[in-house]
Amino acid sequence: MNNICHKILLKLRINFLLLVLLSCNLTGKDVKTKAFYELNEAQIDSILHKVSLQAWTVSEKMNYYSSAFLGMPYDIKCVGDGPYALYEKEPLVNFNETNCMAFCEHVLALSISDNWENFFNNLQQIRYKDGIIGIKTRNHYTMADWLPQNAWLLKDVTAETGGAQTKKITRSISHRNFFRDKGITDTTDTLPDRVITIDYIPLSAIKNVKDYFKTGDIISLLFAKLDNIFSAHMVMVVMKNDKRYIRESSNSRMTTFDTPLDEWIKEKESKYAQRYLGITVMRVKESVNIPGKIIKPAQIKKLKNQ
Repeated sequence: MNNICHKILLKLRINFLLLVLLSCNLTGKDVKTKAFYELNEAQIDSILHKVSLQAWTVSEKMNYYSSAFLGMPYDIKCVGDGPYALYEKEPLVNFNETNCMAFCEHVLALSISDNWENFFNNLQQIRYKDGIIGIKTRNHYTMADWLPQNAWLLKDVTAETGGAQTKKITRSISHRNFFRDKGITDTTDTLPDRVITIDYIPLSAIKNVKDYFKTGDIISLLFAKLDNIFSAHMVMVVMKNDKRYIRESSNSRMTTFDTPLDEWIKEKESKYAQRYLGITVMRVKESVNIPGKIIKPAQIKKLKNQ
């Protein structure tokens, strides 16, 4: 009995210290919270609840939650469709490793949720068409699937951000070819081939429009020479010490890290001009990005119909 009481008291003390630490962190939205790979589900649930009580916008919470991923290892196969999936059995939630899209998805889901269960279900709504889990319903292509399926939460502000610098690019997207390359021969219930045109800001013009980037903006870097896909990489704009940074999970360092925005732009122009055509910019919708906003999974269907 004494051992049980001791364990209970110890757990209460740990949770109390965690909340004290979180309370200190909540004095500013651009500070770094405790790394999530050091926490369990119950501790993350406590953080979600406490942050949901703050009068922060969704983009401000993105700034806060994304700091919990700094130092998290990169793994292109960090997430999948769960242990009962037919093909990719990686976990549906992963705070031990991440990749560029999983990083953005997890941060978005955290930033609109008030507890662990709502976070988990919101994450599936962001990652899958109508929240239906499966490799064929996963939003694989950033500009062709992911952004359109998340129009209830995000909008394309590339033209608004780029102004006169904005250009257009047209490419063909084929889910059938995508699945065939993965060795999946059953292509029933897949989306039809599509020809899609999007706006983009040329790589050489990013420095001219950088002042229009906002906290929480998700930037997609576009392949320069491939005609069957748009997005090569996804990053997030954050504020730290009143300065803009790019926060990303990348195989360039195999981790999640920050780079000052000006430094990031110069690097892309000088080293990656042949690889990247330019960028698109995605932003949380004004109707959602309001102080204290929480979205329940059951509300998303209604948001999609608005």
